[in-house]
Amino acid sequence: LGQLLSMDGGDLIPPELADILARLRSSAHSMPPAQLKTVLNENWGRTWLQKFERFDVRPLAAASIGQVHRARTKDGRDLAIKIQYPGVRRSIDSDVDNVSTLLKMSGLIPEGVDISPLLEEAKTQLRHEADYEREGANLARFRQLLAGSDDFILPELHADLTTTNVLAMSYVKGDPLESLTDAPQATRDRIVSLLMELVLRELFDFRFMQTDPNFANFRIEPETGRLVLFDFGATQDIAPALSDGYRALLGAGVSGDWEGVRRAVIGMGLASDAIAPQHETLMREVFSMAMEPMRYDGPYDFGASDLAVRMRDKALALRGGGFVHIPPPVTIFLHRKIGGSYLLATRLKARVDVGRLLAPYISPQNAASMPA
Repeated sequence: LGQLLSMDGGDLIPPELADILARLRSSAHSMPPAQLKTVLNENWGRTWLQKFERFDVRPLAAASIGQVHRARTKDGRDLAIKIQYPGVRRSIDSDVDNVSTLLKMSGLIPEGVDISPLLEEAKTQLRHEADYEREGANLARFRQLLAGSDDFILPELHADLTTTNVLAMSYVKGDPLESLTDAPQATRDRIVSLLMELVLRELFDFRFMQTDPNFANFRIEPETGRLVLFDFGATQDIAPALSDGYRALLGAGVSGDWEGVRRAVIGMGLASDAIAPQHETLMREVFSMAMEPMRYDGPYDFGASDLAVRMRDKALALRGGGFVHIPPPVTIFLHRKIGGSYLLATRLKARVDVGRLLAPYISPQNAASMPA
């Protein structure tokens, strides 16, 4: 939650707080050397250092569940090695249960609302993120999906040094996305357009999505301008029926077909067919706002838009009106990525022709009827 809030450009929380929360992305406290050595002894054996020409004890980055070190093996491999903090997997259930207790005590979750399916999905997702062998397999899968791309570069998995707690990858040089804040408009537009197009490809073509929009998961290769993709722990397979549901939903939204939107939303389990009229009106307004960049004729200026504020206020009105519906848990993580791409576009003040990016993925009839 802190990582996602840190992507805000000042519309939802004060910029000073976003800067503090940004430390969660790559500047958390790191393991002391003695603890680091213990973890590597447990995963690689006590003679592991004999394989390396150099191993930097000081981490390149330290985030919420692990830290990354630069290393070079004696056979010439330049590596980035992600090492998990001890005890992370053992703490997942208790940590999520503590959050649940906090939510209930705070009154943020109304009485009688069962959020246990979401909490179980959160635990499952976190267990996946804490399994570095699984993440390595996801990385290899994404490398295959994006093979030959001139726009993206991904590190290569080194399976011989990868365990459940240690992930070994080729080192890829890259500048932080935040470094683009003062970059030329065209550069910012290009990078955010690539990220939004990737979200659509994940949703409709790959049916496999990296669902964490954390800034630290993306970098820019300085020599080529290619987008570097990191961190594939938070991934979701997307069932064909769900992918088709989003296609129908966005197609109807672009063409202004509210009945089509309503059918898709109910069919996907995002709302009940017994929704009260006043809630349906507010939901329609929230959805129309979310579709605004997709319905816009030409590049949408996220930097000049107050979309995030308007959506926040309308969503609070919906919540304050007593509307409560627990959607399918998988959609929570998909919407995190989609919403995160909007926050990123706003943070970088990008101008993106979202409608043009979306058009190939919705029906020709809907694409042809896109309003000016």
